[in-house]
Amino acid sequence: MNTDKGVLFPEALMREIKSRFHYVDHDMNGRERLYFDNAGGSFRLKAASEQFARIDALPDNPERIHALALFLQEVQTRGTNDVRVILNARGGTVYAALTASGGMFDMVRAIAENVAGSNMVTTALEHPSSFDAMSLYAERLGKELRVAKSNPVTGGVDVEQILGLIDQDTALLSVIYASNISGAKLDIQRIVEEARRIKPGLYIVVDAVQHAPHGLIDLQKTPVDGINIAPYKFFGCRGSGMCWLSERASVLPHHKLAGKKKDFWDLGSAATWQFAVVSEIVNYVCWVGGHFTRSEDRRTLFAAGIQAIELHERALLSHMLDGSEGHPGLRRMAGVEVFLDYEDLSKRDLILAIGIANLEHAQAVREYEKRGVIVYERVATSLYSKRMLDSFGLEGAVRVSPLHCNSVADVDRFLRITREISEAFAQTQ
Repeated sequence: MNTDKGVLFPEALMREIKSRFHYVDHDMNGRERLYFDNAGGSFRLKAASEQFARIDALPDNPERIHALALFLQEVQTRGTNDVRVILNARGGTVYAALTASGGMFDMVRAIAENVAGSNMVTTALEHPSSFDAMSLYAERLGKELRVAKSNPVTGGVDVEQILGLIDQDTALLSVIYASNISGAKLDIQRIVEEARRIKPGLYIVVDAVQHAPHGLIDLQKTPVDGINIAPYKFFGCRGSGMCWLSERASVLPHHKLAGKKKDFWDLGSAATWQFAVVSEIVNYVCWVGGHFTRSEDRRTLFAAGIQAIELHERALLSHMLDGSEGHPGLRRMAGVEVFLDYEDLSKRDLILAIGIANLEHAQAVREYEKRGVIVYERVATSLYSKRMLDSFGLEGAVRVSPLHCNSVADVDRFLRITREISEAFAQTQ
C-alpha cells in the first residue's frame, strides 16, 4: 500500500471515532463549528472526562490500606504502565507533574545541575518550557547555550545543525519531537544515534507534547533520558503532565521527600485521576488499533492504532493541501499562502501555517470564527512563537490543526470557507 499521501479511516470507523469525542461538530452551545486548534489542546475523549470526574470525586487517599485506597493504587499502577505503553519504555521512572512544562523544567534542572559539561545544546524550535529551562540553567550554572538553527525550507531542524554543536563538553541536549508551528518532525532516532557517537553517554531530553497524539514514539529505538507528554493535547484532560526518566536520570538529585526512594519524583499525594485518564487514552488508541491488528498485546494494539491515526491525518493533510475536484486545496487557492510547505508529508504532523492576502493573521482568525471555524494566530509578538517565527523569517501565520477525528467532509468545509474569506478580501488594500 502506498502511504505517501496517507490512508483514510473507513467511513463506519470514522463515525464511531467521532462519537467517542466531545464537541467534534458542535460547541457546548450547540453551534455547528470546526475546531481546528487541536495543537493548543485537543478534542476530549468522553471516556477520559468521565473517568476524571469518577476518580477525582473520591475522597480516599491512595496511601491507605482500605479497599478504595487499594483500588486507587491499582488505577495508578495501571496508568503508570500505560505511560510506558505509549512510549515503549522499560524501567526508569514515570513522573506525574501538574503540567508537561513543569516536568520539563524539573528534568532539565536535575541534569544541568548534576552532569559535568561546559555547554548545553537545544534548537530554535523548542517550546518555551524547554528552551527557557535550558536558558535559565545554562545562565545560572555558567554553561554556554548553543542553539541549532531551523531550516525554513523543511520547517524543521537539520540533524547536522544539531550535531555540529555537540562535543565532549556537552552536558545536555534538548530537542523537540515536532514543531508546533510547521508540524515538521525532527529525526529523533538519527539525532540520538549520531549525538551519542560524538559523546557516548550524552544526556538527552525530548519534548514530545506536540507529537505524541500524531505518531508512534519508541524509546527502544530512541533511548533518551527524559521525555514529556501532555494528556490535554492527547485526547485527555488539563492539569496533568506525564514524564518518563531513564534509570540514570531518575536518580540524579532532585526535589523529593527525603524518605522516598532515590528514583521517586512525585511530590505529595498522587492525583489518581491523572493515571486513570492516561489509561483511557491508551484504551482508545488500542481500540482503534484493534481494527488493524488481531494482536492482544497492549503495546502492539497501541502502535497499530497510533499508526492508523497518523495515516488518516496524513490523508487529511494531503487533502487540505491539494484538494480534490470541486475543492481546490490550499496550494492552489488564490490569495492563500502555505508557509513552510514541504512535499514529503511523512515528515509532517497535522499542522499547517498559512496566510491570507490582505488580512492580518489575527483578523483572519476572527473571520474564520464568524464562519464557525476555530483556528489560531501565531505572531512574532507572542512569547510562544516569536523565536520560532523569527528563525523562519516570518512575522506570523494562521495555524490550522485538525485532529484524526475530523473527516474529509470537515476539510472540504474548511477549504470552502477559506476560499470564501480569501475572495472576500481579494480586492482589499
